[in-house]
Amino acid sequence: MSPGRAPPRVDAAAMIPPGEQERTFEEPWQAQAFAITLALHRRGLFDWDEWAAALGAEIKAAQARGDPDDGTTYYLHWLAAIERLVRDKGITDDATLARYRTAWHRAADRTPHGQPIELTPADLG
Repeated sequence: MSPGRAPPRVDAAAMIPPGEQERTFEEPWQAQAFAITLALHRRGLFDWDEWAAALGAEIKAAQARGDPDDGTTYYLHWLAAIERLVRDKGITDDATLARYRTAWHRAADRTPHGQPIELTPADLG
């Protein structure tokens, strides 16, 4: 990909195995986390065994902290596993992850309920 060009969009739904398409996500961000994971795998950042180990480690750590383990926090662990992998592989660092997390909260706070959240350069300020 040449500099300045947006990466190609990933059709996550097309990658879900036949017979599994009826599964849905509780929140749009969960589907986005799923799609990001698929895109990172396709780019060779990790293999599925490595992904399973990272996700399993996040779930186990959460359980040790008292997570209810009732399924409601699954995608929080999924997101934590993505963050761990990109940090551990040197794609980003804790400061950058924190910067984007803060920006996301700023954007979410100003966005009316039901509307898409959009980050702006001011959010990253």
